[in-house]
Amino acid sequence: INSQPFMRWKERYLYCMEGVNRAAAATGEVKGSYLNVTSATQEQMYERADYAYSLGTVIVMIDLVIGYSAIQTMAIWARKAQMILHLHRAGNSTYARQKNHGINFRVICKWMRMAGVDHIHAGTVVGKLEGDPLMVRGFYNTLLLTELKVNLAEGLFFDMDWASLRKCVPVASGGIHCGQMHQLLYYLGDDVVLQFGGGTIGHPDGIQSGATANRVALEAMVLARNEGRDYVSEG
Repeated sequence: INSQPFMRWKERYLYCMEGVNRAAAATGEVKGSYLNVTSATQEQMYERADYAYSLGTVIVMIDLVIGYSAIQTMAIWARKAQMILHLHRAGNSTYARQKNHGINFRVICKWMRMAGVDHIHAGTVVGKLEGDPLMVRGFYNTLLLTELKVNLAEGLFFDMDWASLRKCVPVASGGIHCGQMHQLLYYLGDDVVLQFGGGTIGHPDGIQSGATANRVALEAMVLARNEGRDYVSEG
């Protein structure tokens, strides 16, 4: 997003935080918005992150395209500020989804976990990102497990012990909506951030109805699963 003439970063932050504070007051829950601090220089990213911090946000966002040194630098800043750092994988397809060159996204998962980010987009199975269930499961396990065992189906070719290194929460985002909730819960499990953008805004009755539908669908599927029902086939 950066800061374009039709949407300057400072005004965007203010409008977002106005909505966040209103939602928090209405629900009594902690709310947040991924304020994107991505910019052309590290100095500008610091400026934007500090401003976001001053507004009281609990989370900021960076894009993969800022580079690995900048990602680690922002991870250190976020840790000191006690803030969640969300990493959007923007740009990864140029080298992670090419068959003739580049690297697998699983490697990026390892790098980003070591770099210290808290969230990373890691596939949806049923959305518009990578769709192979076993491959996506391998991404999620790489981010979440302390010990990785060889699992060729998931693309894990050797054992790996992460020791006490922090975990990284996978994010499912891109083309998902409440009608897929049974599949999302089945394939992705509990340790995941489900991010519904178009799946919220695109609701026929508006954004608030979209948010309500997602929340109700998730809680219904979790309840059905915990009661032992065949929620996957029942939908």
